[in-house]
Amino acid sequence: MESRRYPTDLSDDEWRFIGPHLPQPTGEGRPRLHGLRAILDAVFYVLKSGCPWRLLPRDFPPWKTVYDWFRRWRIDGSTWERLNAELRERLRCRLGRHRKPSAAIVDSQSVKTTGVGGNERGFDPAKKVRGRKRHLLVDTEGLVLKARVHSAEVPDQDGIRLLLDPVRCGSLGRLSHLWVDAGYQGRGKRWTEEVMGLSVEVVRKPRKPLPEEVAKRWAEEWAKEGKEVDWHRILPQRGFKVLPRRWVVERTFSWLGQNRRMSKDYERLPQSSEAFIYAAMMRLMVRRLARA
Repeated sequence: MESRRYPTDLSDDEWRFIGPHLPQPTGEGRPRLHGLRAILDAVFYVLKSGCPWRLLPRDFPPWKTVYDWFRRWRIDGSTWERLNAELRERLRCRLGRHRKPSAAIVDSQSVKTTGVGGNERGFDPAKKVRGRKRHLLVDTEGLVLKARVHSAEVPDQDGIRLLLDPVRCGSLGRLSHLWVDAGYQGRGKRWTEEVMGLSVEVVRKPRKPLPEEVAKRWAEEWAKEGKEVDWHRILPQRGFKVLPRRWVVERTFSWLGQNRRMSKDYERLPQSSEAFIYAAMMRLMVRRLARA
């Protein structure tokens, strides 16, 4: 029976998609006092509203219980990522795609941290941000394949190794091609091609607009050599231009940013930030599955 107290609560249709993938009771220890659906509803409330654990409304289980489950699934190192993977594969099949992608996009986002303490913090000189980086590997639909949170002082050329090294065992299956931005060229691109065996395509920004005076001067010099050139054709395209495939991962960062808990990195541990990334994508995917 559906009973939704908050907009972030799972509906009955959504619960049917996510419920079977949750860990089942082992039959040992005390019986559960609170169902896992209520636990997930509380986690999604914290994610969307951005409230601290201790400020959870009394409609949910006690905050210590909710945080204990969140922490337990984070410590085992697989539950949040496994739930994300199973829902992603199911959604890809629903969209008519192969369950395992053959191409993906890599990018990072530097975010500020708060005063809660914790390790792996640094200054990103490129973005002028002191905090952490969220490194994402997403498929061509924008669904997260792998997330890694680390210090912002780690350059992208080294961050891609931290992101992809855990999946060297072949857990991504068919993956063979990556799109990256210019920040990964050099040792990052070289390591990915040589060690991971992936083809890497660097998507560069369009060149800066050429001043009209310079274009006219070039056309005049070419005219002296007997070459007639229309200087208008020398000028690059003005205005906004969509970069191939780069917009996909930027849209994923936008999806994450719709959750207030992701507006900054509020977590003491990077692993907690990674768990919230997977939780945010789980909430998005299960909503799409229920609506399809």
